[in-house]
Amino acid sequence: MNDFKAWSLQIQARTESALDALLPADHISPQKLHEAMRYSVMGGGKRVRALLAHAAAELCGAAPEKTNVAAAAVELIHAYSLVHDDMPCMDDDDLRRGKPSCHKQYDDATALLVGDALQSLAFQLLSQPGICRNASQQLEMVHLLAIASGSRGMAGGQAIDLASVGQALNQSELEYMHIHKTGALIRAAALLGAYCADAPAPEKLKAIDHYAQSIGLAFQVVDDILDAEADTATLGKTAGKDAEANKPTYVTILGLSRARDLARELHENAIEHLAPFGNQAQRLVQLAEFITRRSF
Repeated sequence: MNDFKAWSLQIQARTESALDALLPADHISPQKLHEAMRYSVMGGGKRVRALLAHAAAELCGAAPEKTNVAAAAVELIHAYSLVHDDMPCMDDDDLRRGKPSCHKQYDDATALLVGDALQSLAFQLLSQPGICRNASQQLEMVHLLAIASGSRGMAGGQAIDLASVGQALNQSELEYMHIHKTGALIRAAALLGAYCADAPAPEKLKAIDHYAQSIGLAFQVVDDILDAEADTATLGKTAGKDAEANKPTYVTILGLSRARDLARELHENAIEHLAPFGNQAQRLVQLAEFITRRSF
């Protein structure tokens, strides 16, 4: 299937089905918490992290059905981060994926518990028997996601972000923040997909790692461009929120034109690492294009 749109729709549908099956049903006690978990996860977003997991898995020779749980686990971590980010003590946003954010639909306490429960569920799923033939490889996957989610990854990046409001960061400082806040989970998504293969080739793992680091930064650069240019209906969240909060972004530091150039440079760098694998890396190449051309 050479058509990227058809492939991505197929993976998105596969991911929705997996999440629907893996999340607790909302009739199971505690019903409100389970309902809010499903509200925060289901039917939203482009599932970019799941797409990355499946694209990397394809390069390494893993079957899609073997990648479902790993892709779902990353999406659960991402959803938990959005629920917590939207809370009044963090970014304080009332809109997420075109509908009221979790704390607005329910309440702050429920939103806090939703994030906690989604994070725990992600590790429950990733540690269950049968994901990998090689137990040490599966343990490495759990280890990888834990680092990407914690103080050395996403949570740490968010802490730096909160501490940087109103500060004049330079480009290196901003990149350091986003390597952790956004890039760590994107990198984890791609590597988890690769590890779903029985014996991923070391040279492919290395290329995927470098690719994901570049595309993770590109993702954030494009997000900053969209926050400056797109409207709320297009974004599915409040437009202009970063500028209003006086947060440093690639646009405020570099300007729109240079930010666009940087996104292109990061895209080219990501693709360069995949060159040795030719058509085997087709999905990762297409996905890089999709991520970096969202605002062009």
